[in-house]
Amino acid sequence: MKLYIKNMVCNRCITAVERVFKDLNLEITAVALGEVETAADLHSTELRTLDESSRESGFQILEDSAQQLIEKVKNEIILLVDGLDIPEDFILSKWISEKLHRDYSAVSKLFSQNENVTLEQYFILQKIEKVKELLLYDEFSLTEISGKLGYKSVQHLSSQF
Repeated sequence: MKLYIKNMVCNRCITAVERVFKDLNLEITAVALGEVETAADLHSTELRTLDESSRESGFQILEDSAQQLIEKVKNEIILLVDGLDIPEDFILSKWISEKLHRDYSAVSKLFSQNENVTLEQYFILQKIEKVKELLLYDEFSLTEISGKLGYKSVQHLSSQF
């Protein structure tokens, strides 16, 4: 059974969600950002208990297909930005359509209506957060960071900051 989990944004979240399942003695076969595959289908009482335990840890089981899609989009963008390999000629709309096999305008409209921010703004916000993180760890120069995150120049990156 595949479950969609809201608010999983990093590897520590994966560990925390795994712990919730383990504490409830629910066997999982796979875990990724925003998704958990269980070894068996869960009964409604198990799902309720799981959702309650998940909420205590800051997560939520998503049953609504629109919310599941939005969470999938967020997680894919997070993974893209974390990969530090965004080409300069990157086109978000094309990438989303190819990644999700969905019409970009429909996904974008759904996202904007539910998140009160456009997909493009969300993408930029994720990149800015990654820039802050990379600057904090002092592993790369600003020029290297701008190249890894698809900016044409340091000035372009700075203007979005």
